[in-house]
Amino acid sequence: MGSKFHAFMYPIFGFGHMIPYLHLANKLAEKGHKVTFLVPTKAQKQLQPLNRFPSSILFETLTLPHVDGLPDGAETTSDLPDSSKELLSNAMDLLRDQIEAKVRALKPDLIFFDFVDSIPEMAKKLGVKCVSYQIVSAACIAMFLAPGAELGFPPPGYPSSKVALRGHDANLYSHFTSTRQILFDRVTKALMNCDIVAIRTCAEIEGKLCDFIERQCQRKVLLTGPMLPELQDRSSKQLEDRWNHWLNGFEPGSVVFCAFGTHCFLEKDQFQELCLGMELTGLPFLLAVMPPRGSSTIQEALPEGFEERVKGRGVVSREWVEQPLILSHPSVGCFVNHCGFGSMWESLLSDCRIVFVPLLADQVLTTRLLTEELEVSVKIQREDSGWFSKESLRDAVKSVMDKDSEIGKLVKRNHKKLKETLVSPGLLCGYADKFVEALENEVNNTNSS
Repeated sequence: MGSKFHAFMYPIFGFGHMIPYLHLANKLAEKGHKVTFLVPTKAQKQLQPLNRFPSSILFETLTLPHVDGLPDGAETTSDLPDSSKELLSNAMDLLRDQIEAKVRALKPDLIFFDFVDSIPEMAKKLGVKCVSYQIVSAACIAMFLAPGAELGFPPPGYPSSKVALRGHDANLYSHFTSTRQILFDRVTKALMNCDIVAIRTCAEIEGKLCDFIERQCQRKVLLTGPMLPELQDRSSKQLEDRWNHWLNGFEPGSVVFCAFGTHCFLEKDQFQELCLGMELTGLPFLLAVMPPRGSSTIQEALPEGFEERVKGRGVVSREWVEQPLILSHPSVGCFVNHCGFGSMWESLLSDCRIVFVPLLADQVLTTRLLTEELEVSVKIQREDSGWFSKESLRDAVKSVMDKDSEIGKLVKRNHKKLKETLVSPGLLCGYADKFVEALENEVNNTNSS
């Protein structure tokens, strides 16, 4: 067994990053290691319930300094519009003196980080190893390291012309237009100057892309696997009686379940098009989404006459539902989702046909990987506006649900084969164990040299 170590964690202050970092911290603590987690003050309350080892994982709160344009009290990406997120990174850059003082005082062995690209220089000066831990897909990281790939023109050595932004999908990157290059530069600098690159993925899905990243960074890439705690205890939970009873009323494999996560807020016209598309499938469906922007309830935003037309076969709910338990119900046959990291894994580990509606850049690239490279899913066809029509949603769902569909047969066959690999005993949890072991060896080698 390797040396027990002390790790600092300093992710960008967004819950989509801090929560995966905390999942990793729990794994390190489970193996007997100590973690100091750097967080903004208000975020600690929300993260604390996810801390499974409070005696080993200690939160150190930081107060962001003033940066022109950053609203008073803003601490995380959820406090800011997309166009202002670079301001948060700028404020985090200014925390360097505070963090350096904490490193000198607490003497960690490792520092995990993602966007604050000054960490490698500081860590080297203080004799600490730094780990660039990226929680987005390897497809997204590979694109950062491959100039031109984001334009659909991958360079020599890039493993797939299919996993690149192009056409209407490239338009989804428009919210990054002003800060995209700065974001790329930050991540690229972090990857090229760190001691260890780590990515939350597995070789069975993104092996070729991980190999490309190794070549570009000229250092070993360590993989943690999905690092989702809910994958460990699926069998111990039961679906709510309400949903179980409703789903029991339909034929096996006939229900379409659609969910976009709790942080996705559609415009009202997009929300209505989504509802109408589900109606057009003619299939029973459960749509679990947040109310659209400008609406306080789901009901007030529904298309006129919609509830009456789908009564008995369609439900639209804003209630939080246990996705894995819904997906494991025998009546559910199709999962429509945004290809967020958790939903992507739940898709792959289910027996459902998969339809992806990516909403952000990393989701676009992961969708391309799973749809065009691995051929385990289909994706929605977008309109010139960048959104999709009710007809395109209907067509995508029917393409995987119709028994005589050739694409449906193909993705079902490929999905089944990939799932059998992923659920093989010890595979996914083995990634996390091997990752921790590699870190132990790294620290042990450093201490003995």
